[in-house]
Parts: sequence; structure tokens; C-alpha cells
Amino acid sequence: MVVRRAKKSRKMRGHRTMGWGAKGQHRDRGKEGGRQIGMGKEKWSWVVKYGKDWYGKHGFVNPTSYTKAVITLRQLSNLLDNGKIEIESKDGKNVVDLTKYGYEKLLGSGNVNMPIIIKIAEASEKAKQKIMKIGGQVISPEK
Repeated sequence: MVVRRAKKSRKMRGHRTMGWGAKGQHRDRGKEGGRQIGMGKEKWSWVVKYGKDWYGKHGFVNPTSYTKAVITLRQLSNLLDNGKIEIESKDGKNVVDLTKYGYEKLLGSGNVNMPIIIKIAEASEKAKQKIMKIGGQVISPEK
């Protein structure tokens, strides 16, 4: 390859367009469009292939917000029936440690059909009442 010793950028300093003609030429990235023009028309195939979320509202997530990992009694009974959460037997009582599965709070919608002792950081009053009613117990570890 030939080395270009007298570079145009060095030669044309002080000249407004550096030899590229009209003022705006050779600044943007060509026909791609510097301001995302034509995404709904001539560049639609690019949007379909690469820009799945190009259109529409995308929302805002507050960086200081915190969501707890909650589980309802209905979800708990389904997971127990499917065997995804194991029941441990201690002193003849069924014990489920939900903190081991990453849950932080137990909510009271739904029902559980067997008396179990549940270990979880927090539980709603409704959930505690339903568990106590069938002979179970909710234990929160000390913080």
C-alpha cells in the first residue's frame, strides 16, 4: 500500500470544508442517517432484524426502588405438590424453609392443605391466620 505522506487533513487546515464540498458532507456516517431518519421506511428491515424495541414506550425504572421476592399460599401449595420445594421432617412436623429458596415474604391468597411450619422473614397477617387455622406455624428468624 502506498503511504500517503501529504495527508489531506494536514494540508487543508483552515479551509472550511477541507475539500469535501458542501458544509455538511463527510461528517455523518453516510446514508445510514445521523439522526435515525427512515427507520419506519427505507431502514425498516434493519429495525426488524436488529432493533426489536426501537418503537414504543420503554418506561423508567427507579434505581432506588426495591421489590421483595414474595410467594402466595397458592403458589406455595403448587410448588409443594410439584416437588419443587421440599418438605423437611423435624420431630414429626413438616418444616418448609422458604428463605433457602430466596423468598422474603409470604402472602395470604390461596390455601395450603397440610399443617406445616414455615420459616420466612415476613408474612402477612392473613397468611399467618390461615396457616395457624390448619395447625401450622410461621416462624420469622431474628434479625
